[in-house]
Amino acid sequence: MNTEDVLVFTSAAAAGSLAGAARRLGIPAMAVTRRLASLEAGLGVRLLHRTTRSLSLTPEGETFLPYAQALIENEAAAIARLNSESPGASGLLRVSVPISFGLKFIMPMVPPLLQQNPELRIAVDLSDGLPDLVATGTDLAIRIARLRDNSLIARKLADNPRSVVASADYVARRGRPENVEDLSQHDCLALGSATHWSFVTPAGERHVRLDGRFSCSSIAGCHAACVAGGGVALLSKWYVEDDIKAGRLVEIRFPDAAPEQIAIWAVYPTTQFVLPKVRVFISALQRHLAQAGVTGSSE
Repeated sequence: MNTEDVLVFTSAAAAGSLAGAARRLGIPAMAVTRRLASLEAGLGVRLLHRTTRSLSLTPEGETFLPYAQALIENEAAAIARLNSESPGASGLLRVSVPISFGLKFIMPMVPPLLQQNPELRIAVDLSDGLPDLVATGTDLAIRIARLRDNSLIARKLADNPRSVVASADYVARRGRPENVEDLSQHDCLALGSATHWSFVTPAGERHVRLDGRFSCSSIAGCHAACVAGGGVALLSKWYVEDDIKAGRLVEIRFPDAAPEQIAIWAVYPTTQFVLPKVRVFISALQRHLAQAGVTGSSE
């Protein structure tokens, strides 16, 4: 049994289409079709019902899939173990990162990382949403959040303290909130569908309902609206520290409440090993964050 044929099958099952498998593997669609046909011929069963637009597993395909996935993972584990002593990395690394974080931290570190690892290729997806890592073939996602998906492995890279901020013009027009309850009287700039901001107080966690006429799917959009005087925003300190120093934004602090702590996480699909290319990227990012003063305990 050819493991490359098996990889095409698992990729097609994850992507939900032959075209998706071809994109994920970086091979022509015709090659995907040939490899699937070869695998099915060797096994003597049909694994997939396929059309030009979609596919589904046959009963035989559903039975074979977990064994196929284990075969691919075991091969990758063996290669990773053999290469564990090597300081370099190779192959295509697909990384998903938040837009603003990626522009500030990831893009500056990529060129030297590629220079240090001539056999490594990196494809970065700038997105503020967490993709389906398996279906999209994503090797690693960097996210700034409170993680809730237990099906993923997450490694904490650093703490991510946040600040409540507004432009000086907005504060002059609307006044400065003196406590978290005052936020209900202000235009709060919501990220996506968020309806509350969470704060830590001596009495415990407090959720403040947002009142505003603006929301944006991008952190960069909330930041731009805040600088323009559109309202109050809750943003990462590393994102707004230059604005605060330059006077473009004013930090709003409350005497008895602080924004809920979140962290910067490296997230990857559940597996028993970490590929060298992922390990090298995470190590480089941690060094880059430390140099930029973004630090904290890691797990």
